Amino acid sequence: MIRVAFQTLRARWVSFLGTLVALVLGVAQVAAMGVLLMTMFNLPDRPAERFARAPAVVQPADPTWNSAQHDLGIRSLAEAKGISPELRQKVAATGETVVDRSFYAQLEGGSKDQVGHPWPVARFGGYELTDGRRPSSDKEIVVASGQARTGVEVTVLTAAGVARYTVSGTVSPVGWEDAVFFTDAEAARLSPRIEALVALGPTGKVREAVGKDAEVLTGQARHRADASEERDRETLDNTITLVPVMASVAGTTAIFVVASTFAFAVIQRRREIALLRTVGATPRQVRRMVRNEALLVGVLASVAGTALGLPGARLLAGMLIEMGVSPPWFEVEPSLHWTVLAPLAGAFLVGVLVALGGAAAAARRAGSIRPIEALREAAVDDTGMTPSRWLLGVAGLICGVGWTAWIAVGDPGSVLSPTTYVVSLMIPVLAAAVLAPLAVGPLTKLLMWPFSRFPGPTAMLVRESALTSRRRVAATAAPVLLTIGLAFSLIAATDSLGAARDNGLQNQVRSEYALAPDGTPGISPQVIDRVSRINGVQIAGPLLTTVYTEDEGRVDENDGLIVDPAALKRTMKLKVVDGSLDDLDDNSMAVADLWGMPVGSTHRVLMADGREVDLRIAATYQALRGEDVAYLPQRFTTTAAYARDGLARRAYISLEPGTDRTAATAAIRRAVDGTGTSFMTRDRLVASESAYARRLTEVRQRSTALIIVLFCFIAILNTLLMATADRRRDLAVLRMAGATPKQVVRFFVAESLLVAAVGLALALVATAVNLAGLWGAQLQLFGTTPIVVPYAVVVGVTVVSTLLAVVGTVLPVGAALRARTVQLVGTRE
Repeated sequence: MIRVAFQTLRARWVSFLGTLVALVLGVAQVAAMGVLLMTMFNLPDRPAERFARAPAVVQPADPTWNSAQHDLGIRSLAEAKGISPELRQKVAATGETVVDRSFYAQLEGGSKDQVGHPWPVARFGGYELTDGRRPSSDKEIVVASGQARTGVEVTVLTAAGVARYTVSGTVSPVGWEDAVFFTDAEAARLSPRIEALVALGPTGKVREAVGKDAEVLTGQARHRADASEERDRETLDNTITLVPVMASVAGTTAIFVVASTFAFAVIQRRREIALLRTVGATPRQVRRMVRNEALLVGVLASVAGTALGLPGARLLAGMLIEMGVSPPWFEVEPSLHWTVLAPLAGAFLVGVLVALGGAAAAARRAGSIRPIEALREAAVDDTGMTPSRWLLGVAGLICGVGWTAWIAVGDPGSVLSPTTYVVSLMIPVLAAAVLAPLAVGPLTKLLMWPFSRFPGPTAMLVRESALTSRRRVAATAAPVLLTIGLAFSLIAATDSLGAARDNGLQNQVRSEYALAPDGTPGISPQVIDRVSRINGVQIAGPLLTTVYTEDEGRVDENDGLIVDPAALKRTMKLKVVDGSLDDLDDNSMAVADLWGMPVGSTHRVLMADGREVDLRIAATYQALRGEDVAYLPQRFTTTAAYARDGLARRAYISLEPGTDRTAATAAIRRAVDGTGTSFMTRDRLVASESAYARRLTEVRQRSTALIIVLFCFIAILNTLLMATADRRRDLAVLRMAGATPKQVVRFFVAESLLVAAVGLALALVATAVNLAGLWGAQLQLFGTTPIVVPYAVVVGVTVVSTLLAVVGTVLPVGAALRARTVQLVGTRE
């Protein structure tokens, strides 16, 4: 039967071309995603940068700490405390040591990524003076060439406040950081935490002196002391989060479309298979022939798709870099490494299996029909719901509705996890695609009812053609359904969750005005103090820190906000679950209810600077995961410089009753002028913060939607071309019945519009199920349920899908109309 299968492919290459194209694209997509994902396991070694010329670097470290398991920006307790005075003395006994400190220091108008260091450490990063001299007083600094000229006085923003310094010299710029160098004494004043020590003594003695108190980095390991290590981890974490979601959603969509396309190609050949059964072919021979055809198409398409996978992965990596998701050095290189060969081999295998699986169900059904029934089966279509499709469709419907209900009632927090939620959005859409043949009849009657009284036979012919070819209509409507349904669900969920978060933050902030960073990473406490001295102004500027608690031998870390309790009550509306914010004092804290710490209990807390304190729980409040923090008294202000950068991320301002609003706001603007701080209303603050918080989620879901939509657009065009090209007999019958070429084109265009309408209707139903679950989840999480419908996107995707359906119909019809009617009648399927 392999010879028969090969001859069939040669004779019916037009019908199989659509299947081949769909499979090539599907395999290429799976291969590209797989290669990109596996590349994460074979990342290149990053060279040492800041300590490239240092023989050894001593850095505090916790051997039990795995940074990949913690939020970005969080330091282990050992890293937060830094190098202790005792350890510094031990290392100094082995030879010369140089202290390194890293802290926020930004020239006015400079990049917010600028960092301060003591001058003696500059030589280990390859910095060379290009002009002037090293700083010799605490009011002198050295900057990179092009930042400022030697001898000029400049403004520098730090966590300690805004100060003026004279540029004593300039150094050659480097690519990995934008540094400002101070004297040792000034750096120690601005940042008491010692980040690392450069040890110039014998490495063996240094290791003996350090022992288990820290780690000694040499060779390639010195890169772990670079600031770019954390930036790279952030972007790689984003990539690791994004790519599996994209791969699972886009891969499932590709496999479903390819399998449906191949099954549709076999269904189109029912007459041919029926004739084979009539002339004596056994069911086993029929199944073997179809499997051999699928194998030939699968192997050919998988080879081509696998070849496209590698350039596709490189193109996708470039796209992620452009979006700022992946680091600039992240790239996919052709190689024989297993991280490249394994996903390509897997994609090849997936392509072959999808081809065989897509053909198997239809071949089994056609091969099991008796010859006489086969002829009748070839003439009249049915609902197309085989037992296996019934089972799959009902299971998908139950899972889709059940999972959506569970999200709405039992686990609303899952909508905040893109990895889980994006995949769950696919279930109702795929279930609708599987059950589409059942809906074709009712939808066709409903959609065609308004046209029933139109003059002419077109509406009646379109209606009856769809009702007698439900499997064909369902197969051609499936790509439209997937395109609109997945795009609508993904983008509507993204926008709705963003709007719900905005409303939640809006309701949480009590103050009228706020301060926010303007081109800087945060607000200096000095600026907040300056604003607090303005008459009639009340301000709260929470400083971000970290609190550590011991639990069964391990140390857990959580964010903490250091704020005046009275200011907290004036500016924030926390949903207190138990206790009272009035009970907050220097020996207590307020925590989120999900921490499980009862009011009145006392807990030992480790602070970032090494202090151990016992704090009583004064109140618990309701918070979402990721927004849960501990509110701490102001006596822990100094810990902010150890845990983070010592800056406030925002400050809330309210005016006392009777205060002259115009005068007060003008005074606030003067106080923050030139400090890298912006004075704004609460609404503007909420909008800017929500936009920043939603960026990665939007990039993740919109990029996934884009890949799906582009693939499905091709599938729509491909499927309609296949379906219409195989209907030459229908076209011939219309021409023999007296239809003009214009009427024939009108009939096929109307039918393609009906197909698009069926797909749109099913997509709206599936999306409604998804949004119902989201509505219930938002009601529990935020107490508000704004469902944002992206009308422009939905209309745009619908219009393009419809146009592609029409193009996929008109092209083969126009080609067929150029042939003679006698040739059309004589053409056999």
